[in-house]
Amino acid sequence: MPENQQHHEEEEARVVVEPKEKVILTGDRPTGRLHVGHYVGSLRERVRLQNSGEFDKIFIMIADAQALTDNADNPEKVRQNIVEVALDYLSCGIDPAKSTVFIQSQVPELFELTAYYENLVTVARVQRNPTVKSEIKMRGFNADIPCGFFMYPISQASDITAFKATTVPVGEDQLPMIEQTREIVRSFNRTYGPVLIEPEARIPEGEAAKRLPGIDGKAKMSKSLGNGIYLADTPEDVAKKIKSMYTDPDHLRVADPGKVEGNAVFTYLDAFATDEHFAEYWPEYANLEELKDHYRRGGLGDVKCKRFLDKVMEETLAPIRARRHELEQDIPGVYEVLRAGTDRARETAAQTLHEVKNAMRINYFDDAALIAEQAQHYQA
Repeated sequence: MPENQQHHEEEEARVVVEPKEKVILTGDRPTGRLHVGHYVGSLRERVRLQNSGEFDKIFIMIADAQALTDNADNPEKVRQNIVEVALDYLSCGIDPAKSTVFIQSQVPELFELTAYYENLVTVARVQRNPTVKSEIKMRGFNADIPCGFFMYPISQASDITAFKATTVPVGEDQLPMIEQTREIVRSFNRTYGPVLIEPEARIPEGEAAKRLPGIDGKAKMSKSLGNGIYLADTPEDVAKKIKSMYTDPDHLRVADPGKVEGNAVFTYLDAFATDEHFAEYWPEYANLEELKDHYRRGGLGDVKCKRFLDKVMEETLAPIRARRHELEQDIPGVYEVLRAGTDRARETAAQTLHEVKNAMRINYFDDAALIAEQAQHYQA
């Protein structure tokens, strides 16, 4: 059957389940402390959405099981970073009274759902997933790719559907993962009945929020490259990193015209600086556009721009750092937040699993009619 004909027939047979609530699922892998790229790309928006009242429920997952798919030989790395990620969440303003923060591996229902969904997806389909192909290439996997890592799109579908998430905030590179989840939802509902919700992706607004570069100007900010500014960094560390930040390599003298495109200092200013920052710290300029115009014309040095950026970053990071210090004094309390959130997450996931098993007719012990029917059959 031609692929377009098959797609048309599947769309005709599509079973749509209308959500009863607006629900977000999001999260991070606990492989290190979170950096300012995480903050502008997701954390800042999560806090805004949490406080907006737009959503009925927000689930934030510390994805340790997913982190283990390519860190299986170093579980201690994942173990130690659970609390680091939790501290970053809470210090940025995630409120356990409004958002459910939980640990993925402690919700076994997610893994049972994954096992059922695996039967609805072919190996060829996973291999075609652009995100999977990119991640495999980035990590240098060949035939030695772990099965758990390869099957991550199916695991992610389990995470999303377990909480009946209607919205999943992701970067553009993750869009193929969300589409694969939607395909799994359609396949399940068409095969077994109307149970699962199709999620929608939510993309960050603004180029800087989509991909904040490292301080060396490289596209990816990461611990392994040593090019990140972390939410827990000291003021001295932040100042030192900003001082070394990549700018325009052709802007050799103050008088030279400079380029703001690809210039990490201006990318960070795009992400963090406001007109109020200019009024407070650099009133010579009304806004960022005026600063950019001057830099392009020439006559403006990188050192001044970096000093301004340092003040902007410190105003952003100081309250986060202070809150983190408070939280660090009560680590058992942080784990209690995670325990309570995980309990709530399990309750929700268990309800979805119950509905899934009912639809699949593998609810043997709950089906009194089945037991009575078979008892009557064998007694006849």
